[in-house]
Amino acid sequence: MKIEKIKKSNISNVDFDNLDFGTVFTDHMFECSYRNGQWVDPEIKPYQPISISPSARALHYGQACFEGMKAFKDELGKVWLFRPKDNHDRMVKSSERLAMPAFSEELFIEAIKKLIDLDKDWIKTGIGNSLYIRPFIFADQNSINANEATEYKFMIICAPAKSYYSGDVKVKIEKSFSRASKGGVGYAKAAGNYAAQFYPTLIARKEGFQQIIWTDSSNHEYIEEAGTMNLFFRIGDKLLTPPTSDSILDGITRKSLIEIAKKEEINIEIRPIKVSEIIQAANNGELKEIFGCGTAVVVLPIIGFGYDEEHYDLPKIENSWSKFFKRKLNDIQYNISDDPFGWRFPV
Repeated sequence: MKIEKIKKSNISNVDFDNLDFGTVFTDHMFECSYRNGQWVDPEIKPYQPISISPSARALHYGQACFEGMKAFKDELGKVWLFRPKDNHDRMVKSSERLAMPAFSEELFIEAIKKLIDLDKDWIKTGIGNSLYIRPFIFADQNSINANEATEYKFMIICAPAKSYYSGDVKVKIEKSFSRASKGGVGYAKAAGNYAAQFYPTLIARKEGFQQIIWTDSSNHEYIEEAGTMNLFFRIGDKLLTPPTSDSILDGITRKSLIEIAKKEEINIEIRPIKVSEIIQAANNGELKEIFGCGTAVVVLPIIGFGYDEEHYDLPKIENSWSKFFKRKLNDIQYNISDDPFGWRFPV
């Protein structure tokens, strides 16, 4: 792998106490090209703009997918990844759905480790600080022929990160627009999935909500996921989460919370959840918590939701399950506790 180091780091110009998520990037990036049926010319170089043809197929037909993962630094300065092989596996799954070539696991991990080795000073210690890692693949073939490309670019960029959201979060349960349909690409981290969410989410923000809870595209009867999160509902003494499907992303944080819940003997049910069930639980006082989870947000409590012009506020709970899960997850990610699941990956 070719490595070109930056001449002068930009780190001294960064205010790490006031980071706007995903707007500040580290000194280096990784790039690799797919040509003649194989990935070639892997290199790490200074973070910089890239050159792309106006006819690159990703710009016209949306052949692009990405991943989101994080690196964490413990109090001794050791850096850890969290379940990186799961991210690679999901990226392969997304690529396959978009007719793009798989990127090798060995090079995926090697590229991330070398990037982190170069830019490890950008990762600050302390709970809440991390390095957000964004691998992505897109079709860069110079042609607007409407079929799958034969040339691609794989890249990795990194951004120092703190909290994704600041302040309280309320969500709107959507009953008109759809995020994904059965048989579609909802389970893949396809770029177009997120573009299609922006307009309905813009409407929701104007109505006072920060995110949307998506429902099934057939009848808007069942809960699916939020725009950047998988979802959990605490009803009475049970924790509920919808099963994954071809319209719900198989979240790595979601899978981790499920395993933690089982280990801690929390009563968890993975099953379809009707919107009417959530409304009924809210009305009779049994809905204790809603929280989202994902790489960027980690575990995010939701203080209320809206549905069909009605607003529902959730009770404030001192010893909430969302705080419990976040602490358990962070303790593993930051090397504070033992890792009984084998999720922590040393860099």
